[in-house]
Amino acid sequence: MFLRYPDSPRPYPFRSRWLRRAAAWAWPLVLLAWLLPGFRAVAAEGFAPTLRDYAIDTWTSRDGLPHNSIRAIAQTPEGHLWFATWEGLVRYNGLEFTVFDRSTRPGLLDNGVGTLYVDRDGALWMSDSRGNVGRLEPGTGAWRWWPRQAPTPQVIIQSMQKDAQGRLWLLFEGNGVGYLGPDGRVVYARPPADLPLSLSYMRLAVDARDQVWVGTFDGLVYRDAAGTMQRAPARFDLPGGLVWPYVAPDGALWIVSDDRLYRVEEGQAVLKHRVPGQGHLTALLQDRRGDLWVGTDNNGLLRIGRHGIERLPAGSAIPGGRISCLFEDAEGSIWGGANGGLFRLRETLVSNVTHREGLSGDYTRSVLEDRRGRLWVGSSTGLDMIGHDGRVAHYPLPQTNGRAPAVLSLAEDRDGNLWAGTYGDGVFRIDLRGALRHYDFDANLPAGNIRAITVGEDGTVWLGTQRGVVAMGPQGPHAPKLPGLPDGLITSLASSRGALWIGTTEGARVLRGDRVEPLDLARLGGARTVFGFTRIGADMWITTDRGLYRYRDGGLARVGLEQGMPVDAMFQMVADGENNLWISTNRGLLRTDIHALNAVADGRESKIPVERFNEMDGMVNSQGNGSSAPSALVRRDGSLWVATAGGLSTLDPTRLAEFRDRVAPPPEVESVLVDGVPVDWKASAQLGVPGRSRVSVTYVGLSFLMSDRIEYRTRVDGLDTDWIERGRQRNVEFIGLPPGDYTLRVSARHPGGRWSEREALLRFQVAPLWWQRGDVRIAGAVGLLLLLFGLYRFGIHRYKQRNERLAALVRERTHDLQQQAQRLLQANQEKSELLTRLRLRSEAFERQAHEDALTGLPNRRQFDESLARDLSRARRSGRPLSLVILDIDHFKRINDEHSHAAGDAVLHEVGALLSSASRASDLPARLGGEEFALLLADTPLIEAMEVCERIRGLFHAHADWGGMTGLQVSFSAGVAELGEDESGSSLMQRADLALYRAKSGGRDRICAG
Repeated sequence: MFLRYPDSPRPYPFRSRWLRRAAAWAWPLVLLAWLLPGFRAVAAEGFAPTLRDYAIDTWTSRDGLPHNSIRAIAQTPEGHLWFATWEGLVRYNGLEFTVFDRSTRPGLLDNGVGTLYVDRDGALWMSDSRGNVGRLEPGTGAWRWWPRQAPTPQVIIQSMQKDAQGRLWLLFEGNGVGYLGPDGRVVYARPPADLPLSLSYMRLAVDARDQVWVGTFDGLVYRDAAGTMQRAPARFDLPGGLVWPYVAPDGALWIVSDDRLYRVEEGQAVLKHRVPGQGHLTALLQDRRGDLWVGTDNNGLLRIGRHGIERLPAGSAIPGGRISCLFEDAEGSIWGGANGGLFRLRETLVSNVTHREGLSGDYTRSVLEDRRGRLWVGSSTGLDMIGHDGRVAHYPLPQTNGRAPAVLSLAEDRDGNLWAGTYGDGVFRIDLRGALRHYDFDANLPAGNIRAITVGEDGTVWLGTQRGVVAMGPQGPHAPKLPGLPDGLITSLASSRGALWIGTTEGARVLRGDRVEPLDLARLGGARTVFGFTRIGADMWITTDRGLYRYRDGGLARVGLEQGMPVDAMFQMVADGENNLWISTNRGLLRTDIHALNAVADGRESKIPVERFNEMDGMVNSQGNGSSAPSALVRRDGSLWVATAGGLSTLDPTRLAEFRDRVAPPPEVESVLVDGVPVDWKASAQLGVPGRSRVSVTYVGLSFLMSDRIEYRTRVDGLDTDWIERGRQRNVEFIGLPPGDYTLRVSARHPGGRWSEREALLRFQVAPLWWQRGDVRIAGAVGLLLLLFGLYRFGIHRYKQRNERLAALVRERTHDLQQQAQRLLQANQEKSELLTRLRLRSEAFERQAHEDALTGLPNRRQFDESLARDLSRARRSGRPLSLVILDIDHFKRINDEHSHAAGDAVLHEVGALLSSASRASDLPARLGGEEFALLLADTPLIEAMEVCERIRGLFHAHADWGGMTGLQVSFSAGVAELGEDESGSSLMQRADLALYRAKSGGRDRICAG
């Protein structure tokens, strides 16, 4: 299976393949780079990715265009893009479209724009459907118009271009050509009847010899240097039908005829390319690398270059219909206008491999490079292998229920065997010969998901299952039984330096030999789910649902959302050979470096610098995948691969500098509002602003690559001492500026790039208000001094009167406050006494609720609560728990022979003896009547029997019970130890039965249940 773009005749050449081919040329290229400092820039510009590696953006009337059909595209020197449509002229700044038509100010003479042209002076020319021509004066924003005058026809001007003499040649639809001279006069003559200019096509070109070439539906026509219109020379041997010209940026004249592309060389039309089966070719562009882009009539876009002929079908990613125009902007992006809308192809850092290129499914979960350099891809629909030649081969795993197993995890052992863990279908092993072995679930391999696999330094293959870790030995799977090993879902595994690192949904563990070390991640940031481990030097970095954790010398440090990370959940971190750390997340790919991470983790820095890459950078889907492994890797050729929810994303880190070092976007002031009213700030060198006005300025960085990420800074001369960084804010507002002259400076940059050297400037002057004039201020100052003197004298008089009244009021209020304080003290004392009584009463009620009044021991209610708590604790910890139920022998006889008061005294002494004889961890309680219980935590049955025998000896040693001379008291007891999965009621029942046997056996004895 080939990785093939739709209709592409060749396999997809992965960048790793290019790198391997380029390795043979590495040493001469290194020498050339050393000798020629500019080599790097030239090489970067010469690198042409495949057509499928371009990101495609489209716009229609839903996005702000006034009409979907784009007739022409141009770019003015300051950076704006302009589009010609049937419903007006459109300006684009990378973020929003601004439409100019007959209703706007400045307005057009007609809404139907025919074509656009930017001359050597940077002026924008436009024509319309009524034969009018206009020019937008550079720097002023003002239009100058040349309305149509007879004898020029009142038809659309389809194309225009200037010659070396400054004449602007105009192609009138079906009516031949004319020109607008440097003197402002239009020269036009009707075309000869024997030429097919009535069938003209919308293409006119002026070559280096000032010959004007015109395309028609019946051959090519040109005007020679002598001014004669005639057909193209017969020696060109062009086919009939639609033929039209194109002048490339290097001055070469191309002729498009039928499915052929000719280049005029030394007076001959030389056939360079044929593209059969594409219908009419309607647009042509030669880009800065020399590749040709060809638009068709409803058959999409072609590119002819080092990758051969590549096709981008209409309707697949670009708007349908005829492609009317193609344009390359200052940043190298390719723009196209079609009947169905506007589109752009831009180079991106990230390219992708998806189902379209041969993967069995787009929802990829894991990716692994084996020792042979092959790339294995696990997805929700099975297992694929990408070979050295870029071919994708699907490896068929046994199906269950008619579906391929979902592969969650991959690993290669020391013998070169590939292990694949699945979602509910066990684990597979593929040996070097391709033979498959399936390990299904059994007693040693728990059922569920296998989300992680790692290979230990001793060659042991460890599986992360839904019920803990499993080691794959020669005899099959084996689950180790060690205290502290997790027995739930394993989300990640890593083997490093003799230790097994285990990630779960409840934190992390480290297995060293037979010792398990828990890592308390929750204490530091609240992490629970661990997605991966990455060893960097002596440190182990842990990716979790609460950021990154660093484990160093037994201690933990965290770098998360609070330290500047843009997301919480981080899946896998990998390091490349360019000092970058890449982290996959649900919201794109993050990049930072280890020095920055350690600086934040050590507390030397408070914020981590992070770059984020997502769909804007070419990722087919920014959602990475966690709880599967490995979900990201750096191959031996240095390329980075990441599993996403939309396929595999890959990038070459060595190209990062190329994208980061783009030319800074030139800033431009877009609009100025004074008190909410737009003003023409370009009309004069300095804008006048009334005092106390609100001045709002909107600006933009004219780049069309990641326009929404451009960062800005401003400085106002006369106000600011330094630059103020505005982030992505595109406007600034000033309110109530003091009178004076100001200059607003705006600079822009791409994220992490250099600030633009060119600044956008706005000079304005704030006029003073009447009261801000010098003479008014002097008069005001004198008047203010006189007023202050009068107020001072008046204030002294009022001050004396006020002091006298205040002194009397203070004496009166002081007396009242003293009386109130006395009353408050008395009320506070009464409240304290009441609270003390209430507290004592509450404590008494609490004791009555849980304490037996006669013996002082816990009552049945307290005993039941303690039993339930200790049962739960014993089950969790696996520690023993024993229960003793004892009954006073012949207690009824004591009541009958010595009175109930004596019986109560005996019960009281029994409670005191049990309380004093019990350990701190034991719980003695009275269950009712003469029946008592002992709850013995962490005590097996044998020790419980010993405790009972010791208490029985204390009973025998006690004389004169209840104050009755010679009265001896004994007890019978039943003892039971908590069994596995046993309930409290069952434990009580077994102890009761043992007590019954003790009584039946003659009393004064202890029996085990």
